[in-house]
Amino acid sequence: MKLLSIHSDFIEFKARKKAFKQAEQDVNEELQRVEECLVIFTAVEKPDEDNISGTLDRYIQEINKIADQLKATKVVLYPYAHLSSNLASPKIAEQFLKDAQVRLSEIYEISRAPFGWYKAFTVACKGHPLSELSRQFVVEPEGKVSLKREGTDELFSMSDLNLTSDQKIAYSAAILTGIAVTQLYEGATLGGAGFYQEQAYIDISGVTLTQQNLAKIESSVKQLIESSVVFTKVDNTEPTTDFQKSIASDLGPNAATYQISDQLYVPTFNEPFSYSSQDIKSFELRNIASAYWKNNESNDQLTRLYLVAFSSPDKLLEYKKKQEEAAARSHLKIGKEQGIFVVSDLVGPGFPLLAPAGAIMRAEIEKYLWDLHKNKGYERVSIPHVAKDLLYKQSGHWEKFGEELFHVKGQHDNLVLKPMNCPHHIQIFNAFSYSYRDLPVRFFEPTTVYRDEKPGQLVGLSRVRSITQDDGHIFCRTSQIKDEVAAMVKIILAFYKTFDMDKEYWVSLSVRGEEQSKYLGTPEVWTTAETALEDVANSSNLPFKKIEGEAAFYGPKLDFMFKDAMGREQQLATIQLDFNLPERFDLTYMNEESKKERLVMIHRAISGSLERFMSVMIEHYAGRFPTWLNPKQVRILTINDSHLEYAQVVRDKLREHDVRVDIDSRVESMGKKVHDAQTAQVSYILTVGDKERDEKSVAIRTRAGEVEYDVNADVFVMRLIKEIKERG
Repeated sequence: MKLLSIHSDFIEFKARKKAFKQAEQDVNEELQRVEECLVIFTAVEKPDEDNISGTLDRYIQEINKIADQLKATKVVLYPYAHLSSNLASPKIAEQFLKDAQVRLSEIYEISRAPFGWYKAFTVACKGHPLSELSRQFVVEPEGKVSLKREGTDELFSMSDLNLTSDQKIAYSAAILTGIAVTQLYEGATLGGAGFYQEQAYIDISGVTLTQQNLAKIESSVKQLIESSVVFTKVDNTEPTTDFQKSIASDLGPNAATYQISDQLYVPTFNEPFSYSSQDIKSFELRNIASAYWKNNESNDQLTRLYLVAFSSPDKLLEYKKKQEEAAARSHLKIGKEQGIFVVSDLVGPGFPLLAPAGAIMRAEIEKYLWDLHKNKGYERVSIPHVAKDLLYKQSGHWEKFGEELFHVKGQHDNLVLKPMNCPHHIQIFNAFSYSYRDLPVRFFEPTTVYRDEKPGQLVGLSRVRSITQDDGHIFCRTSQIKDEVAAMVKIILAFYKTFDMDKEYWVSLSVRGEEQSKYLGTPEVWTTAETALEDVANSSNLPFKKIEGEAAFYGPKLDFMFKDAMGREQQLATIQLDFNLPERFDLTYMNEESKKERLVMIHRAISGSLERFMSVMIEHYAGRFPTWLNPKQVRILTINDSHLEYAQVVRDKLREHDVRVDIDSRVESMGKKVHDAQTAQVSYILTVGDKERDEKSVAIRTRAGEVEYDVNADVFVMRLIKEIKERG
């Protein structure tokens, strides 16, 4: 279903002639004009036929939402085939619009343009942000479970997080910020509040704000803080605004209402407020953004204000200092300075291009990942980047990713760029026959998948549309889950120890919730799988938390949460058990009794997305990469041209062992050459002059500024090779 709504000063339309024989009969062929109306240009599509009643319900719902936003009382339904190239049958589409007209006529003054006719029309669009709104949706056939998350409300739920005193201060300041906005701007209404990383936020409806408004709002908040506002829980009191009523409805019996200044507010945390606003000793508005109510694009778009607040001015200064350090470490900044990656407007956002330095880093990471797997029974595979749409319809990813899929029109087939690798790997597995003696079968492949993320969410390497996964898939028996997961955990911990990120981490063990009917697979297999994951977590001494209800519908999982050098938590490695795809693709092996038996599939990623992992690494090391990973390992500086020949000899010795080395023979001062090499974050800076040439030695300066003279060139080469081999 596709529809385009236009809030109009007026629309005029006139039926000219039938477009086909089965066009609607007995139509009014006179010019018709409707003023001050909402025009709904509509295309009923082929997939809508699978659940036409459900599609009609959704269609009515969407029109009601738009009309409510615009306060429209007149609606014009206008069949418009040009919106789609995959139209439903004319008979079904005509009846659909007639049924919609009947149902909507109970609420609005309804007009409908004739179906199946060529028509001339003139429409005058109102000039405001809500003048034109488009919608596209597909309602799944009855009885079919949709994996697609688009267009559904994320209900508010009570957090089990016990807020710290500083978090309570920030949350209190967030609500005061919202109250200040409602007092400054008529029609503003409080939405939800929460935390994003280290900042608190408040969502506000009914007002459009810009950066220029922040100073005025901040001043008003500080006045509220000084007025000693008390945060008081009021029992047996219902919230008065629609947004707060909705939050309370979602929270159910856990909902609590607080009186704060002139507002009633329903928080999603237990006891989340300071007693008084006087506890807030420092406060600052940080940014402005937008968010959809309940994270659903079909709902109202709210203004989101981000802020920080603390119990002392010193804490605000400390926070700002930390933010400055984060900005200095930004992978966007360092990536540009060190020539690691490029984002091209012609290629498009979300498709970063790795420059030579970035390609070297990724190749080193991929090589290390393979070194960790190659002696543990894994085999490399290679798959194409496209597939027929039928593959992903069978796997379920067609519904799951929906509009995130990139469609490729071939001459003979409808193709998609792969959003996941597992269906391809399954085809390789299914091409061969396996017995219990052959299992487990383990596939390894770093390869790129593609998802059409929203442009506003794309950032450098950290959020992209081309996602290179260090993918691994294991096909095994239920009894083998424990050993396989234990081996994966060892690989994960070894990998992150190398990057010095194994000191402070925790693991989320996601298992079933109470409502077990939504999970695929038998309860016995689930119990075995969950027990295996928990046993491995215990035997490996993992700092894990068992989180009920967080398992995917297809199986339990382990998610590894690591902290970088800035103390920011990053969800990177994951191990996921899957009972769904083996069912969808009928994955079996021959057991000891020569009978087919269903197997279990395990998905695992060590670094996750290589692009995102590289962004984490750039910021973790602040561009000062360890030697093995550094694109610029050695630079040789010559004092003058008479030393160039010896510098080339040293360079060639290093290149024989695949060391990345270059020579700076520019006619510049040694001070400038050293400065440029240090700015480029070269690991080792070698200086050669008369003495070094004559004694076959080098003078070594490290990136940190440590200097060592008269080191035999061959000795340095051997030392460096050992350091790189040990990934130092």
